[in-house]
Amino acid sequence: QVQLVETGGDLVQAGGSLRLSCTASAARFIIRTMAWFRQAPGKEREFVAAQSRLRSQSRIAESLKGRVTISGNIAKLTVTLQMSSLKPEDTAVYYCAAEDYELLTTDPADYSYWGQGTQVTVSS
Repeated sequence: QVQLVETGGDLVQAGGSLRLSCTASAARFIIRTMAWFRQAPGKEREFVAAQSRLRSQSRIAESLKGRVTISGNIAKLTVTLQMSSLKPEDTAVYYCAAEDYELLTTDPADYSYWGQGTQVTVSS
């Protein structure tokens, strides 16, 4: 059983920064990829960033490059999402996701494990 817990969601003003953290517990499984997605009300879940374990590679959504970085230690089951220059359109529930395979896909269907999400609200 894999459990993911996100922390760090908050209400921030436009232009501000926020750091989200995700910690996984995976007693019998080996997580090789951890990722962040977000979902705004009435919209589909959207890829934000992902990081792989063995190759330490990362991938950032094109629309968020320059404002988002992902870091962490997959072997220790932690990943952090640093966001800056936040905009009201960044308002969403941010989810941590994980997978046993080494992949950096943007499709949420490729990820088996999900956290409950943490709310990020950016005020104008």
